[in-house]
Amino acid sequence: MEKDFQFQLIDGEFTPAGAAKVLFPLINNKINYHSLESFSNEIRFDKDATNSKKRISELQEVQLQIQELLEEAENNGSKLKITSQIKIELDNAK
Repeated sequence: MEKDFQFQLIDGEFTPAGAAKVLFPLINNKINYHSLESFSNEIRFDKDATNSKKRISELQEVQLQIQELLEEAENNGSKLKITSQIKIELDNAK
Protein backbone atom coordinates (compact mmCIF):
# COMPACT_ATOMS: atom_id res chain seq x y z
CA MET A 1 0.00 0.00 0.00
CA GLU A 2 1.48 3.32 -1.07
CA LYS A 3 0.69 6.60 0.60
CA ASP A 4 1.71 10.09 -0.48
CA PHE A 5 2.39 12.92 1.92
CA GLN A 6 3.13 16.55 1.09
CA PHE A 7 4.54 19.14 3.44
CA GLN A 8 4.98 22.88 2.91
CA LEU A 9 8.55 23.65 4.04
CA ILE A 10 8.98 27.21 2.88
CA ASP A 11 6.35 29.76 1.96
CA GLY A 12 7.14 33.43 2.24
CA GLU A 13 8.76 36.59 1.03
CA PHE A 14 12.41 37.08 1.93
CA THR A 15 15.13 39.65 1.62
CA PRO A 16 18.21 38.31 -0.15
CA ALA A 17 19.95 37.91 3.24
CA GLY A 18 16.93 36.11 4.69
CA ALA A 19 16.71 33.84 1.67
CA ALA A 20 20.38 32.96 2.08
CA LYS A 21 19.76 32.03 5.73
CA VAL A 22 16.97 29.67 4.68
CA LEU A 23 18.36 28.16 1.47
CA PHE A 24 22.08 27.68 2.06
CA PRO A 25 21.74 25.53 5.20
CA LEU A 26 19.40 23.22 3.26
CA ILE A 27 21.86 22.89 0.40
CA ASN A 28 24.84 22.52 2.73
CA ASN A 29 23.08 19.76 4.66
CA LYS A 30 22.46 17.87 1.42
CA ILE A 31 26.11 18.33 0.37
CA ASN A 32 27.27 17.09 3.79
CA TYR A 33 24.93 14.09 3.56
CA HIS A 34 26.32 13.08 0.18
CA SER A 35 29.89 13.70 1.31
CA LEU A 36 29.42 11.33 4.24
CA GLU A 37 27.65 8.83 2.00
CA SER A 38 30.52 8.99 -0.48
CA PHE A 39 33.12 8.56 2.26
CA SER A 40 31.23 5.66 3.77
CA ASN A 41 30.74 3.90 0.47
CA GLU A 42 34.31 4.34 -0.78
CA ILE A 43 36.40 4.05 2.34
CA ARG A 44 34.41 1.87 4.67
CA PHE A 45 32.67 -0.45 2.22
CA ASP A 46 34.79 -0.15 -0.95
CA LYS A 47 31.67 0.64 -3.01
CA ASP A 48 31.13 2.97 -5.93
CA ALA A 49 30.31 6.53 -4.84
CA THR A 50 29.68 7.98 -8.29
CA ASN A 51 26.07 8.93 -7.56
CA SER A 52 26.96 10.86 -4.40
CA LYS A 53 29.82 12.65 -6.12
CA LYS A 54 27.56 13.61 -9.02
CA ARG A 55 24.92 14.91 -6.63
CA ILE A 56 27.49 16.97 -4.71
CA SER A 57 28.58 18.59 -7.96
CA GLU A 58 24.97 19.34 -8.92
CA LEU A 59 24.24 20.85 -5.51
CA GLN A 60 27.36 23.01 -5.65
CA GLU A 61 26.22 24.34 -9.03
CA VAL A 62 22.76 25.09 -7.60
CA GLN A 63 24.45 26.89 -4.71
CA LEU A 64 26.40 29.11 -7.14
CA GLN A 65 23.29 29.88 -9.17
CA ILE A 66 21.33 30.83 -6.07
CA GLN A 67 24.21 33.01 -4.87
CA GLU A 68 24.19 34.86 -8.20
CA LEU A 69 20.43 35.30 -8.02
CA LEU A 70 20.62 36.63 -4.46
CA GLU A 71 23.37 39.08 -5.44
CA GLU A 72 21.24 40.32 -8.34
CA ALA A 73 18.23 40.71 -6.03
CA GLU A 74 20.37 42.59 -3.51
CA ASN A 75 21.69 44.94 -6.20
CA ASN A 76 18.16 45.61 -7.45
CA GLY A 77 16.63 45.99 -4.00
CA SER A 78 14.34 43.06 -4.72
CA LYS A 79 12.68 40.63 -2.37
CA LEU A 80 12.22 36.98 -3.19
CA LYS A 81 9.07 34.86 -2.93
CA ILE A 82 10.15 31.33 -2.05
CA THR A 83 7.94 28.27 -1.81
CA SER A 84 9.04 24.71 -1.32
CA GLN A 85 7.14 21.51 -0.84
CA ILE A 86 8.41 18.08 -0.06
CA LYS A 87 6.57 15.00 -1.25
CA ILE A 88 7.10 11.71 0.55
CA GLU A 89 5.82 8.45 -0.82
CA LEU A 90 5.45 5.62 1.64
CA ASP A 91 5.96 2.32 -0.14
CA ASN A 92 5.32 -0.69 2.04
CA ALA A 93 6.58 -3.14 -0.58
CA LYS A 94 9.18 -5.45 0.85
